[in-house]
Amino acid sequence: MQAWKAPSVPRLSAAEAADSGTEVRIFDSVAQAVVDLGPKHGTARMYVCGITPYDATHMGHANTYVTFDLLNRIWRDNGLDVRYVQNITDVDDPLLERAEATGEDWTELASREIQLFRDDMEALNVIPPDRYQGAVESIGLVIDLIEELQQHDAIYALDDPEYPDLYFRRASDQDFGELARLLGDQLMPLFAERGGDPDRPGKEDPLDCLVWRQARPGEPAWDSPFGRGRPGWHIECTAIALEYLGTDFDVQGGGSDLIFPHHQMCAAEARVASGKPFARAYVHAGMVGLDGEKMSKSKGNLVLVSTLRESGVDPMAIRLALLVNRYRDDWSWTDELLKSAEQRLDTWRQAVRLEAGLSAAGVIGQLRAALNHDLDAPTAVAAVDAWAGASLAIDGDDADAPAQVAEAVDALLGIRL
Repeated sequence: MQAWKAPSVPRLSAAEAADSGTEVRIFDSVAQAVVDLGPKHGTARMYVCGITPYDATHMGHANTYVTFDLLNRIWRDNGLDVRYVQNITDVDDPLLERAEATGEDWTELASREIQLFRDDMEALNVIPPDRYQGAVESIGLVIDLIEELQQHDAIYALDDPEYPDLYFRRASDQDFGELARLLGDQLMPLFAERGGDPDRPGKEDPLDCLVWRQARPGEPAWDSPFGRGRPGWHIECTAIALEYLGTDFDVQGGGSDLIFPHHQMCAAEARVASGKPFARAYVHAGMVGLDGEKMSKSKGNLVLVSTLRESGVDPMAIRLALLVNRYRDDWSWTDELLKSAEQRLDTWRQAVRLEAGLSAAGVIGQLRAALNHDLDAPTAVAAVDAWAGASLAIDGDDADAPAQVAEAVDALLGIRL
């Protein structure tokens, strides 16, 4: 599947280039600590879970993809190549349910919302993945992975004569739980809330997850050795990541609501199939709320990127409103937050249009240091604030500085000035 158009990311001049071998430090959800995130040289590999395309991009989505865009940008600035893979869950229950409720063909609904997501990401200056892969085009990969898991006695068919769906036997992974343990007593309720079926009769373990859903009347289905049907949610991402990144890749990323069950199940399936770790670090963006509740499609309490864009809001102001919040914190969207971002963007643009400003070296160094230390965008934003304020208040003598700062802010923070 085609992603969106890649932005032109400025390459900072040789005098401003980062030292080769600089290493990012980031909060790993498994370690529950800020850890060194390799590699120091070569290619960094990242998988970020994509959307289920049954509605438009809201601020929670935008926060997640801007977060991992920051990681992509600082890795590149550190001299690394980046191999970035993202999926689209273009067949799943929420999509089919929305299509049935609206009377729309599910493929047309998915196609429209995927294009809207592309448009939003391009407007937000997000670097696209190298591989943008849909679930439908990955059916063969999923079938191959299920067959591999069968060889490890990790798959069983439900004892249901009508719908003998296939489940992953989570007990087959002796190391299951590195992410699940974070949730304590919330484990079972969250499994039920986030697409699991712990109370389904006939399962060996309430936490076993669906990998192949046998065809139901009126639902899309594909041929397989297990009967006509469609993939479960978790197995889709596992198959795509293993195919296009291999094992032991650097980052599995997404919103914090994916910690369990999604990322835990992906890790377990991959570990059983390959005998190797799935990812080296699990990195999660916080949840964005509105009026005291998490912003979500199911609740309908959404602020949409496309709606703001259509009303004339500069996408760079939207992105800047996201960056003033620490990526792994939960926070709430407000009109005041956006208004402040618009004012800040105007100030920055005034500063980079000066004939001369204060030296750029200090602020560029601060940007790099902040992003290399756990993607600390608020500190990076504050550094640009300080440079812009001082340059506007004091007659600077560096004619190259305004353009250098503009390039660095674009390259590192993704804000076009």
